[in-house]
Amino acid sequence: MSLHQNLKQIPAETELSAANTAFMSSYLDSLTLVERLHRLLLDVIKDEFERVGVLEINAVQALLLFNIGENEVTAGELKTRGYYQGSNVSYNLKKLVDAGYMHHERSEVDRRSVRVRLTSKGREIRLIVGKLFATHADGLVTRGVMDQQGIDDIIASLRRMERYWTEQIRYIY
Repeated sequence: MSLHQNLKQIPAETELSAANTAFMSSYLDSLTLVERLHRLLLDVIKDEFERVGVLEINAVQALLLFNIGENEVTAGELKTRGYYQGSNVSYNLKKLVDAGYMHHERSEVDRRSVRVRLTSKGREIRLIVGKLFATHADGLVTRGVMDQQGIDDIIASLRRMERYWTEQIRYIY
């Protein structure tokens, strides 16, 4: 059942005005779209990797390499910096280290902490993903799908939603 279909499942005691019902419907549509776009992004990266013969890592791992870039970070920083949103970061880091895409080194100060950075092999994957994104950006503009103002509006809206959700999480406790 989609999020939008769940609108009909809201308990009767949750009264929504007509305007709020319409907004709720659009809000649920936007959540479904964000989720679908993320899955599509992973599929696009997977397809590109199959095209260029990179079969050793998955799209989530490739995005992780892309987001880390030239930085050296701890596993905890991957989430706080927004480089990784999943729950199994240590699994993906281990796979990337074992496959030679990342270096890892225990911190001198805190032996429990491990710092990671890309190897040259990891930087090659980052370059593939970067070229793919550059091609997409060019295609969106040249085909008239979206212009600078359109993307700026989307980013502003999503950042407002992100701030709202972050505040909701903080105020729960």
